[in-house]
Amino acid sequence: MAHRSKYQQLPTEAINPATLGIDKASSADIIELMLNDDRKVLAAVQREKPRIAIGVDIIVESLRKNGRVIFIGAGTSGRLGVVESAEMPTTFGTNPDSIQAVMAGGKNAFLHTKEGAEDSFEDGAAAITRLKPTKKDVVIGVSASGMTPYVRGGLTRARKAGSKTIFVTCDPRTELQMFVDLTIAPAVGPEVIAGSTRLKAGTATKLVLNMLTTAAMVRIGKTYGNLMVDLHTTSEKARERARRIISMVTGLDNEQAGVLLQKAKWNVKAAIVMQKTKGGYTQAAARLRKAHDSVREAIGEDIEPRLRDLLHLDPPEPNSQ
Repeated sequence: MAHRSKYQQLPTEAINPATLGIDKASSADIIELMLNDDRKVLAAVQREKPRIAIGVDIIVESLRKNGRVIFIGAGTSGRLGVVESAEMPTTFGTNPDSIQAVMAGGKNAFLHTKEGAEDSFEDGAAAITRLKPTKKDVVIGVSASGMTPYVRGGLTRARKAGSKTIFVTCDPRTELQMFVDLTIAPAVGPEVIAGSTRLKAGTATKLVLNMLTTAAMVRIGKTYGNLMVDLHTTSEKARERARRIISMVTGLDNEQAGVLLQKAKWNVKAAIVMQKTKGGYTQAAARLRKAHDSVREAIGEDIEPRLRDLLHLDPPEPNSQ
């Protein structure tokens, strides 16, 4: 009997019938083939919307209990988890410890692929063990194929510790869904280049991870309307963005916004509360703590009407939200 590879039936390894002759196509035609294929990504992610929303709620519950979100993956999937983790502190002012990522092969594997690192179940389990997972944490395994032993090891160890587990994959048939709390599986189908999951699968995974983290950050008060009010102001670009936000929210000019931000120790949330309540930094910080770090709750004011006015937009239609 002919040997059948365990990977043979994976959707991520399948042959794409639309691109069989891609090596004979012109550059423009290759791009057209890829664009046609990429159009399937949004539909695949759309079908997972209910499960993505559940994932957001799981993450929000964890963060509100001072738990951590930990991504674990290999290859492209691992890198996408690392990117999510790395960008949260700058964008949303999170503590670097609260959202972390590990990937097969360690830090060096982010830039240089370490062959075979993803094949060790034990290494994945050990990577999560080193982080001392608890019942407050959420561990998000990312594996396009759904087969990666490293990711399975990490999720198994997390489950043993009582952590919530979420699995993001592009194989809806993966049997791992029986062992995790939630599976999010956009079915993007075979890649333009068979098995190259940095393409559609990577794009779909990036969309899912963006939604999980961004929606969770909004839910825990990291924005005011759609303004990035918890950003780190450690660069001139970020400080200029902070001044613009203060100007939009309070009506102060750029120079006045800068003075206010200095008084607020470059804490955008505190600056807004100080200006709106005519209090000092200490009082603003106390208001924010009492309001669960929400600017809206701290000042009792909805920013949407002001932003609509600044953008010259009509008021929203009743029941449009």
